[in-house]
Amino acid sequence: LRKCVEKLPVPYRLLASSDLPFLCDSPTRFICSSAMSTGPIDHGAPTSPSYRKKQISMRNIPQLEDVSAVKRSFNRHLHHTLVKDRHVATKRDFYKAVAHTVRDQLVGKWIRTQQHYYAMDPKRVYYISMEYYMGRSLTNAMVNLGIDSEVEEAIYELGLDLEELQEKEEDAGLGNGGLGRLAACFLDSMATLSLPAYGYGLRYEYGIFSQAIKDGYQIELPDDWLRFGNCWELPRPEYTIPVHFYGQVEVEGWRNTQVVMAMAYDYPIPGYKNSTVNTMRLWSAKSPNSFDFSYFNHGDYIKAVLDRNLAENITRVLYPNDNMMEGKELRLKQEYFLCSATLQDIVRRFKAYKSRMGGKARADFSIFHEKVAIQLNDTHPAMGIPELMRIFMDLEGLGWDESWSICTKTFAYTNHTLLPEALERWPVRMLEYVLPRHLQIIFEINSRHIKHILQRFPGDMDRVRRMSIVEEEPEKRINMAYLSIVSSHAVNGVAAIHSDILQKSVFKDFFEMDPEKFQNKTNGITPRRWLRLCNPGLSDAISDRIGDEWVKDLYQLRKLIPKATDQSFLKSVFQVKQDNKRKFAEYLEEHNITVNVESMFDCHVKRIHEYKRQLLNALHMITFYNRIKANPSGSFVPRTIFVGGKAAPGYHAAKKIIKLITSVAEVVNNDPVIGDRLKIVYIENYRVSLAEKVIPATDLSEQISTAGTEASGTGNMKFMANGALTIGTLDGANVEMREEMGPENIFIFGMTVDEVEQLRKDGYVPRKFYEANPELKKAIDQIHSGFFSPDQPDLFHDLTDHLLHHDRYCLMADYESYIKCQEKVSEVFKDRKHWLEMVVKNIATVGKFSSDRTIQQYADEVWGAKPCVVPAEPKSTV
Repeated sequence: LRKCVEKLPVPYRLLASSDLPFLCDSPTRFICSSAMSTGPIDHGAPTSPSYRKKQISMRNIPQLEDVSAVKRSFNRHLHHTLVKDRHVATKRDFYKAVAHTVRDQLVGKWIRTQQHYYAMDPKRVYYISMEYYMGRSLTNAMVNLGIDSEVEEAIYELGLDLEELQEKEEDAGLGNGGLGRLAACFLDSMATLSLPAYGYGLRYEYGIFSQAIKDGYQIELPDDWLRFGNCWELPRPEYTIPVHFYGQVEVEGWRNTQVVMAMAYDYPIPGYKNSTVNTMRLWSAKSPNSFDFSYFNHGDYIKAVLDRNLAENITRVLYPNDNMMEGKELRLKQEYFLCSATLQDIVRRFKAYKSRMGGKARADFSIFHEKVAIQLNDTHPAMGIPELMRIFMDLEGLGWDESWSICTKTFAYTNHTLLPEALERWPVRMLEYVLPRHLQIIFEINSRHIKHILQRFPGDMDRVRRMSIVEEEPEKRINMAYLSIVSSHAVNGVAAIHSDILQKSVFKDFFEMDPEKFQNKTNGITPRRWLRLCNPGLSDAISDRIGDEWVKDLYQLRKLIPKATDQSFLKSVFQVKQDNKRKFAEYLEEHNITVNVESMFDCHVKRIHEYKRQLLNALHMITFYNRIKANPSGSFVPRTIFVGGKAAPGYHAAKKIIKLITSVAEVVNNDPVIGDRLKIVYIENYRVSLAEKVIPATDLSEQISTAGTEASGTGNMKFMANGALTIGTLDGANVEMREEMGPENIFIFGMTVDEVEQLRKDGYVPRKFYEANPELKKAIDQIHSGFFSPDQPDLFHDLTDHLLHHDRYCLMADYESYIKCQEKVSEVFKDRKHWLEMVVKNIATVGKFSSDRTIQQYADEVWGAKPCVVPAEPKSTV
């Protein structure tokens, strides 16, 4: 009937419409150009394509408003999306049905967020990182949407266990450790603060490896995290971008390149209880659609297919090392692939302003920096600098000076490391082969940079040598940190002490030339995942006393300071901690590990690296063991010492440290004299989802890196927020934690940065400390003699030889102070009231270490970005 009416001449159509009210909201909306002519129909007419398309709307998409709605949505997805019924569905199917149910509540806000940004055209922030250690998404999305209680109740009423289903979600382990986890926290905070922001990274097919411990050794297994699919990602094949490699630079430009396509996969990043859902866009390498037909001509079809697969290797696997410079071509290609795809996408979005609304594409790049802020998460994305210069000059036709001016106003750089071996330096010969056009641009940047140095410091050729982006020895290399500093308008460290060392030592010359560039932005953690989500018992105890505004404003926790002497609150905090310890103990029981929940849970969980000094912890384990053996009837505070973390596959010293700890555990845990007084547990395959179990259960947090080596650390903040006390050095963010909570509420030991430097200047002889301390000597001798490795007595000779003759990270010098500090920890732990008062003061003063505070400082002081608040979506019923 509708079609028949639409075929009528306009006057008759008008008459017919009065009898067909369902065709339009109002018959009067049918309009013709004249009363009796068959002129064009207005775009508002119900019969026009534009009008009909208006029915494609989010307005009537139902939202989850009660438990019944959750159950209906769950059933719909189980049957219609997964095509399963309850008889054949697995727990993973049930998890996916829950995930799709929750994701449904994100998509409306997600679309509205992008629509709002498009309409308002705010300055957008682009955070570029090679790593995003996201962990699991389901519970985080539920918490941020504010529907966790409804979903939990609905799943319970359906006869399922939500915690069991959550365990079916694979961790998105697209990072090695702190760098990637920080990026994940920052995305959460940007969305919560309603900042128009995007995270850009790579969609690695295999994330950080799965760790198994076999015969005490680390074994690496592939992390095939996508094997069961991913409910949270949205493929965007319409955003597929060509990325070029190799070739030659000729007069006409960069020619004869090899092309790899970058396909976008989008992930929703919901803010906490607001209408903002930002986007994390990860690129996946795809081969071009075309084959090399020369292979077909020779009948080699298989070779043609395999060549296509080679292109896709770029995003096959995450490099499992973030503290060693990997001079591998694949790593360089990964970094440039991320930068090129991302910069092309950013420029596309900048130019597309209002073009879908009939306007012209924006072509005035002089305002680019007013609409775009790009943050480089360490030097890994630094190839984005010459890439943006290339885009501006080669593709958009801008001159050098204009392009350079825009770039330096757009980029900002965060440094994350003080270790020389972690600073990226790419060989010139490799860049010349893989990215010849970019090497040209870098050489030109360096040439102008040197001229600028000589203008400021005439004739100072030694300074030129020190500050040149192009290093000449031991081989010609590009210093990516120097490139990042020269090309950015802001450079920051990630803790006050770290930024101070950068300015006074690592980048001293650059600071002297451009002091206004350098800032500090102390890292932070998101309180949503790292308190509200992972520790609901403590969250409830806090909210019962001060309300729940602290979830978005962590400084609100200062209201707990008077509660440090409130016996009822102390009792609640103690009970929560014991419940968390019991829950973690139950998890360990499932893995055939029994622990004493009345003992102190002493945790050292982080990547295994010599500067993080897990080996110093091992020396304490051995000393504690020897003391019990020497005095079996003595009084000792029981301890369960947990160590967890992964060593880079090629980092042999770190892997040997794991073997030592597991060997010590084998002896200690099987000695009947020791009993429950000391137990050592190596936590296998430590990852985000396991951290969410470990951290709430911890009594003592080990943050014992050599002063001046840890940039910041964020694990220390997570433990602090969850009521664990810290034993640590004055390194990284420990310094600021001590300032916030007061020195009486943290256990500090060891040398300061200045004392470490002085010790080395004076000529550090570690053997002197070995000979002067009988307990240290005995521990080293036991390791060296094979006491902990009787089947292979020389197994740990390389470790003991290094300690006695080199000891780069000063374990021998700090040993005595560490042992005495551990004795103090045990004494305080015996005084429960005193311990709990310290715990409450730790929790109450963690406010500074929220990533919300960090991101707000970036927005105000680096990016110049303002919140773009997305209006609340209209209510609708299921």
